[in-house]
Amino acid sequence: MGYPEDVLAPDEQLILHRHPHWKMLFWPIVTLIAATALAGFAGGLAYRNTPESARTVVLVVVFAIWLGIVLWRCVAPILSWKTTHFIVTERRVLVRQGVLTHTGIDIPMSRISSVQFRHGLFDRMLGTGTLVIGSSSEEPLEYDDIPGVQDVHSLLYHQVFEVNRSSNQHGLGPAGGYR
Repeated sequence: MGYPEDVLAPDEQLILHRHPHWKMLFWPIVTLIAATALAGFAGGLAYRNTPESARTVVLVVVFAIWLGIVLWRCVAPILSWKTTHFIVTERRVLVRQGVLTHTGIDIPMSRISSVQFRHGLFDRMLGTGTLVIGSSSEEPLEYDDIPGVQDVHSLLYHQVFEVNRSSNQHGLGPAGGYR
């Protein structure tokens, strides 16, 4: 897994590591296929109908337009998908994303006050959904396109319950402070 292990403390155990659901990649792949087909058609049309002196320039322009569309609408979303990590350890929930600019958020299990999920019919068919994590001091955080959102919800709920139960057994309050 590589990346998540770099952000873990030495004695912290990785429970779950996921990228967003592959449905995020549907439109970039459709765009790649359509742009390639259109560029091929335009290139063939230009090759047949332009004079030989202008043919190279027109073909380079068609290629440059195709390359720009592919980089903007295909490569960027795929890199975004690949560099987005949803990580659960026994201590915290981590979300890391970004290629050039990395952003991240860590939510300690002891600070999580609620865990919810939401998914419509289409999301249920694909096995994905939105995970909503409420923390004790902030507005709820929503994470879209979590694969197996019901399983992740259940896992997080049980982790939060275990952290709260062990904190209460050790004389700690819900936020990890002493009672």
